[in-house]
Amino acid sequence: MFKIFDLTLQINGFPMKEAKSELQKIIAIPEEEYGQFIEQKKLEIVNFHLKNNSSYQKLVDKSSFNNWNDLPIMTKKNFQKPLIERLSNGFSLNNVYINKTSGSSGDPFIFAKDKFSHALTWANIINRFGWHGIDFNTSYQARFYGIPLDFIGNRKERFKDFLSHRYRFPIFNLSDKILERFLNDFKTKKIDYINGYTSSIVLFAKFLQQKNIVLKAICPTLTVCVVTSEMLFDEDKILLEKQFGIPIVNEYGASELDLIAFQNPKGEWQVNSETLFVEILDENNTVLPYGKEGRVVITSLYNKAHPFIRYDIGDIGILDEKSTLKKPILKKLIGRTNDVAILPSGKKSPGLTFYYVTKSIIEDDGNVKEFVIKQTKIDTFDIEYVSRIELNLEQIQKIEAAIALYLEKGLVFTFIRKEKLERSKSGKLKQFVSLIKEIA
Repeated sequence: MFKIFDLTLQINGFPMKEAKSELQKIIAIPEEEYGQFIEQKKLEIVNFHLKNNSSYQKLVDKSSFNNWNDLPIMTKKNFQKPLIERLSNGFSLNNVYINKTSGSSGDPFIFAKDKFSHALTWANIINRFGWHGIDFNTSYQARFYGIPLDFIGNRKERFKDFLSHRYRFPIFNLSDKILERFLNDFKTKKIDYINGYTSSIVLFAKFLQQKNIVLKAICPTLTVCVVTSEMLFDEDKILLEKQFGIPIVNEYGASELDLIAFQNPKGEWQVNSETLFVEILDENNTVLPYGKEGRVVITSLYNKAHPFIRYDIGDIGILDEKSTLKKPILKKLIGRTNDVAILPSGKKSPGLTFYYVTKSIIEDDGNVKEFVIKQTKIDTFDIEYVSRIELNLEQIQKIEAAIALYLEKGLVFTFIRKEKLERSKSGKLKQFVSLIKEIA
């Protein structure tokens, strides 16, 4: 069979055959030898960058290292300089894969991967999706993503969609009228799987719920839905399973790194241990044992063009107690570290706390479609929401009572009803935003 997706990557200079072969060798390493493999790859990538990357040399301030835990933690601030100054010897802007992070965490930057490293990323993605019967060369994808709106950028993305065997549902306008069009497309196209931003797919599921439609019933070819880029809450997963009539798979990744974790057929959120080394650290940069909550810090084991070594991605997570070096399991992803509300009492609360409190009450009757919470002052929050009818006083009082119970008393909330919510340029919906700087 003619594999146009693989061929497209190969034509663009990504050695897919070699990458797939390397990935299979890694997967075949027995559990008892996996620790030795990880240690070898860690040693190789650090020594490579200490020898070949002046930017990393300056950060470490040593030509060699003895203890992994003594290596500095990299953050997005280390990348706030021209890419050319961050590339390793032997790499230029012409012989690497270059992209830009989405900026959903507020700190976008341009990064690079060497061609083999990026090919390995794709080999891993192809392998993970294959767990659920998806073949990028033949399976037809419904893609809930943003798209460039300029003519050339739009055409390029549409052409990539054609080569990648996917049909795009642009998510910048998700009115009922547009969602009705989406529904008609599912009625007429033989779509195999759904992939895209969580918030947009959840909104489509709520639309189906209002119409009492199960998507699988009108599109029998559908087999699975993969959500990515935004938090998937338990209630939303239940809603998606009910309204789509297919399994829901949770993906966690970062464009500058790789696929980080992907739900396996057993329902476990399996961490990518083939090309990444994932650590959970406390605030003193001490490695935490499995089961403990801390900062997600990741090392890219193969990217020689650009160092990502002990890189704090800005998320909080927990690795399951049953994790092993070969098969780490992500027990919970709690959210971005910068999505934290500083309250008048000095208490710090993850933005998700507000989301859980308001979500459970607001969505009882399905009136509210989406909402975001913005902290504008230390004691003041705006709740912007989209709904069929405005929230009434009783609903607002319930929310305020729940916030006082879960957070603290005396907080001021303003409820602002909108036609649609502001999304990032890529189409993501950031559900909690703090507009104040942390108080020392």
